[in-house]
Amino acid sequence: MSRRGPPRATIDGPRPRDGSKVTDHSQRGNDRYDAIVVGAGPAGASAAYWLAESGRRVLVVDRKRFPREKTCGDGLTPRAVRQLHDMDLAEPLAQFHRYGGLRSIAHGMTLHLPWPAHPDFPSFGYVVRRSELDELVVGNAVKSGATFWSAAEAVAPIIDDGVVIGAAVHRKDSATTQQVRARYLVVADGASSRFGRALGTARERTYPLGMAIRGYFASPFHDEPWIESHLDVRDRDGHHLPGYGWIFPVGDGTVNVGVGLLSTFRGWKSMNTTRLMEAFCETAPARWGISPETALGAPTGGRLPTGGSVLPRRGPTWLVVGDAAGSVNPFNGEGISYAYETGRFAAEAVDLALATGDGLALGTYERRLDDEYRLYFKVARAFVSAIGNPAVMRELVRIGMHNRSLMEWVLRIMANLLRPDEIGPAEAAYKLVARLVAVGPEP
Repeated sequence: MSRRGPPRATIDGPRPRDGSKVTDHSQRGNDRYDAIVVGAGPAGASAAYWLAESGRRVLVVDRKRFPREKTCGDGLTPRAVRQLHDMDLAEPLAQFHRYGGLRSIAHGMTLHLPWPAHPDFPSFGYVVRRSELDELVVGNAVKSGATFWSAAEAVAPIIDDGVVIGAAVHRKDSATTQQVRARYLVVADGASSRFGRALGTARERTYPLGMAIRGYFASPFHDEPWIESHLDVRDRDGHHLPGYGWIFPVGDGTVNVGVGLLSTFRGWKSMNTTRLMEAFCETAPARWGISPETALGAPTGGRLPTGGSVLPRRGPTWLVVGDAAGSVNPFNGEGISYAYETGRFAAEAVDLALATGDGLALGTYERRLDDEYRLYFKVARAFVSAIGNPAVMRELVRIGMHNRSLMEWVLRIMANLLRPDEIGPAEAAYKLVARLVAVGPEP
């Protein structure tokens, strides 16, 4: 099944909803934006959209020229789909490849696990290349009134009397650097977050760090209704390897194939992810047709800060969101839904601060993060610390693959899809996990 995404949005200019051109007043020395969003990935585009929908004057900048590739598994879980639907993107999203659940493979066994029914989330996901997804979402923010500058890097914060009041933005097309002022800033420039580091953010080193590598392959099974996860990765000699592998059908003649690894595994620093990827591709089920001959380019990789590991998350006039805040789920390495959600939470906090004239309203952002993720991320960190022992990982997977109902629970917990009526049992399950893994006090 071939398909194309929705028409590409025109960028680098604010747009009113009637489609007419608007003069960009950002050059006026006495003018400023309500907010600057640094980075136009999922978190930044989400923040820009919700701020624009609230009538705020927002500029979002990204150092890359769109469309651009991004290392990612490309899988959208029901949590991510919910956020995209809330941004009025259900119709364009439906043009992409939809899938119904997870095919889990380990120890010679296969389980098909549909996404669970949930009152707040759909029971399906999509696989969308990030080059198309990110352009779709930031284009939606532009349609709502945001200004978008691509190929424009926020190189340094503007600080006045110790307070951040804007950003110096280098525009590659004109080779100029502009001083752009704003009441507030939302930092969403990804896992390496240069701008965040300039503000003093840093990753807590005791928290788990994810590493992943992925590539695209032509495959006759590009439109299967399942994403596939391999929990028992071995090399061609049958030796167990740390981490897990995935094969995600993209629906356009290709599949996204990758391997993930956590820093809790012994020797992870010396692990060559390219060789790990090669070993997985050599041993993946033959029917996918994954081989050097079907590869569509060299694989790319990156590191993922997980579990809310980046601190601080805010200052007097700024907030950090998405991967820049370490908001990746330690259970499964998924970051897109948390990027959309944290971008939305940040927009709500900034909007409240603008409405009340009180910068202390930014504190509602951190409280929202704690309410939504603190317990979940705490137990996820404990769990991945335990499975850093390959023997523990193999035994847990072996037990799970022989118990379908247990694996269904695992899917719901790892994808953060427990129903509201399951929160009590979920907390008990989390405490049980913490006891089982015998992890010491939280860092």
